[in-house]
Amino acid sequence: MRVPFAGVNTSLRRIAYAFGALAALVLIGAIAYFILGHGRWTFYECLYMTVITITTVGFAELTNMREVPGARALTVTLILSGVGTIAYVQGNVTALLVEGVIGQALRRNRMRKAIEALSNHIVVAGSGSTGKHVIEELVVTKTPFVVIDKNKEHVDRLSFQLHGDDSLLYVIGDATEDHVLIEAGVTRARGVVAALTHDKDNLYVTLSARSLNATARIVAKVTEDEAAPKMLKAGATSVVSPTMIGGLRMASELIRPEVNEFLDQMLRDKDKNLRLEEVPIPQGSPYAGHALREAPIRRDTKVLVVAVRDKNREFVYNPEPEFLLEAGSTLIVLGDAEGVAKLRKILATT
Repeated sequence: MRVPFAGVNTSLRRIAYAFGALAALVLIGAIAYFILGHGRWTFYECLYMTVITITTVGFAELTNMREVPGARALTVTLILSGVGTIAYVQGNVTALLVEGVIGQALRRNRMRKAIEALSNHIVVAGSGSTGKHVIEELVVTKTPFVVIDKNKEHVDRLSFQLHGDDSLLYVIGDATEDHVLIEAGVTRARGVVAALTHDKDNLYVTLSARSLNATARIVAKVTEDEAAPKMLKAGATSVVSPTMIGGLRMASELIRPEVNEFLDQMLRDKDKNLRLEEVPIPQGSPYAGHALREAPIRRDTKVLVVAVRDKNREFVYNPEPEFLLEAGSTLIVLGDAEGVAKLRKILATT
């Protein structure tokens, strides 16, 4: 796996090699002059002659150089070698500047344009211990998203961990500020995750996001139980308490360990990417008003229909093949990302 700023680090190594080659050439040239002169010139004079020769400045030759066999031949060799070495050093310094300064500016511009082109995406406020897992799931399910975080180095590391490159879309700033949320495209987002460390910060994010987008689904993290009702009043669609979920999971490990093992393996399987997903049946769907068995779900998508939520918001678990599909209801299915995407397309085709 690549590491953050790998390109810049490579340029730095190339520059080190270039300067090493230049220093070696200067030293070799100075020693060669000194040996050819048999003590006629001091080492400092030899060093000086080597430097002005390699850099093609050439103020003047060493005294009586014409009388020393091979001295001028050495000078010609140093000039030719020096031109190439100096060009190599200059090229690597320029590359570092382009990658480190201009490259970063170009990347920021590309990222800004990519975020501006997004709509119906997810805005994740905070990429810490909770936000990181949210981001990992969004990556696995191929859901478009933008991360907001104050720590650029942390986000860059996370991008390389998840993608192996720096393609993660993010905004560096304080998610509690409206202009940062707007920069992340919150007005066009379909969902917001408030996953900052403190409840008061998540409350600010929820208030701001709801004022900027009245229809987005907002999921807020809470660490204190008393913060949950405040978060809901502030506009959160739902709240999640990591401590409560952790406690339930610990109890579940005692009561139903095999079920937990099944869910863990399902989530960890990076080849299949099995997930429980929801697939709405839109108005105008060719399968609205038809029995479940008439839809080519198992044959074409290989997903399993676990439940159906009807228009009255009631769940029907393990529906029978004769169950009548209705527009506005939602299928709860188990399958991989590719199969779920294919099912959405099948149900939406008119």
